[in-house]
Amino acid sequence: MSDARLLAAEAVESHVRAFFEGHVVEVVDHDFGPERRGVAPDLRVLVVGPGPRGGGWAYVTAGCWAATEEDGQGLEFVMTAHVRDQRFIELMAMVAAHHCGGHRLALEHSMPIGEPWVPGSSCDHLLISLPYLHGPGLEHLPLPGGHARVLWALPVTSAEIEFRARHGHEALERLFDEAEIIPTDPFRASAA
Repeated sequence: MSDARLLAAEAVESHVRAFFEGHVVEVVDHDFGPERRGVAPDLRVLVVGPGPRGGGWAYVTAGCWAATEEDGQGLEFVMTAHVRDQRFIELMAMVAAHHCGGHRLALEHSMPIGEPWVPGSSCDHLLISLPYLHGPGLEHLPLPGGHARVLWALPVTSAEIEFRARHGHEALERLFDEAEIIPTDPFRASAA
């Protein structure tokens, strides 16, 4: 790992630990497979347990910014779930591989998962959104030589993606508010 990438990874981890003070934060650095390692060589997933900021689990990438930054700007991603599960670590690795592998994700983008978020869930896409559950304190991450934004990988349904295509991103977010979705509930009804 180069010094710059090491400093960036350490800064991401420090930011997540400071934001989630009082929570247990585990760094998962395992074999994500050669394809994912090739595009995000230093990728780790930070697994944040329940605590003062909420009862759910947060999964945060560390290594996307270092693999893709341009002019010091880049992204990391967070997913919030109801339990700790290896499945969510793998999904975050998939998001990172997609983003770092040339399919740059950005705010208001989406990507298909290819299967349900969890077995039995109707959520089969991820919508890249502002991290509403955590706010700007997590979203804005100063790094040595730049800045990262932490964006939310929100599990959504195909119907919600189709609604967004017809009516726009803001209309979908209003629909979520009106339906009062619980974003960590994998079995929630589709808002569209």
